Amino acid sequence: MAQLNHYNTPFSKRTFPITLVCDNVTNAPNIGSLFRTADAFGVEKLILCGTHITLGRKMTKTSRATEKVVPFERHDSTEEVIAQLKSNGYQIIALEITDTSKSLREITFSPQQPIALLIGDENFGISEPLLSVSDIVVHIDMFGQNSSMNVVQATNIILYEITKQTL
Repeated sequence: MAQLNHYNTPFSKRTFPITLVCDNVTNAPNIGSLFRTADAFGVEKLILCGTHITLGRKMTKTSRATEKVVPFERHDSTEEVIAQLKSNGYQIIALEITDTSKSLREITFSPQQPIALLIGDENFGISEPLLSVSDIVVHIDMFGQNSSMNVVQATNIILYEITKQTL
């Protein structure tokens, strides 16, 4: 058995109609990991929103050069980005645990409509105004003591489910 690498894997390259919108995700290693995640799941674009987004050495160390191949934008206002995506026909899916959010296990994703996946700040999540304009708020069921997980881990899980359903 030979271990494969990115030069000889049998995976076919594909892009899905998914835009990943990051609301004030500012931790450099998390941003780097989000670039790798976006690349791995064929996300069409990564949008980093907020005023304190840094793309320095810590981010590039974690991203492993995927910031060079994943299209991305930086914007100050998440609200403006979401409004624009919504007006362009994107379904806005917020990843957040709320008293009305639906379990990821219950959601069927439609391949006919582009998706804007909204993820939130590492400490405070997605703001109430953004949650209120989202088409659906989704959470990942937690079975341990903690009520949440790292933003990148959660993003990996939901992107896996979206791409699995739309293949």
